[in-house]
Amino acid sequence: MTGFLELIGEKVRLKPFGSGDITEGYIGWLNDPKVTRYSNQRFRSHTRESCERYLASFAGTHNLFVSVRDKESGEAIGTMTAYRNRAHGTCDVGIMIGNRDYWGGGYGQEAWNLLTGWLIERARVRKVTAGCLVVNGGMVKLMERSGMVPDGVRRAQELINEKPVDIVHYAKFAD
Repeated sequence: MTGFLELIGEKVRLKPFGSGDITEGYIGWLNDPKVTRYSNQRFRSHTRESCERYLASFAGTHNLFVSVRDKESGEAIGTMTAYRNRAHGTCDVGIMIGNRDYWGGGYGQEAWNLLTGWLIERARVRKVTAGCLVVNGGMVKLMERSGMVPDGVRRAQELINEKPVDIVHYAKFAD
């Protein structure tokens, strides 16, 4: 996505994810069952090669792959994605705070607010969307605290511990 270079908040710094960000720590997050327990990433085994292929899939697109870093230390703590549909003026956003030491400290919320705000204000996206399993209470709260509103439910869409679970969708509009 053109125009995205870096966003800086009180706690986090967001910058484009690059090949140097594919570290053993990052790969470890993707293979950590606790980090990915609500994500379909839990069904994959991640390697440097699979991560390089994923990063390469963003080249030449209007989509973003973002490194979330602790502002003070510069340490990578997570990632975000933004998949943009320019024809419709929409963008679907996701986040993973992979470093569990940063869970519950407001880092994900600030990163979310920074990127979604930038998408609406600077990239002129008319609607930002996101979704998660309803059992992912932290993500539901993050979306609601950011001003997103319910935008639909896919009933019994995925299985967690062999039990059907809903996916809830949220949206934030530019106007």
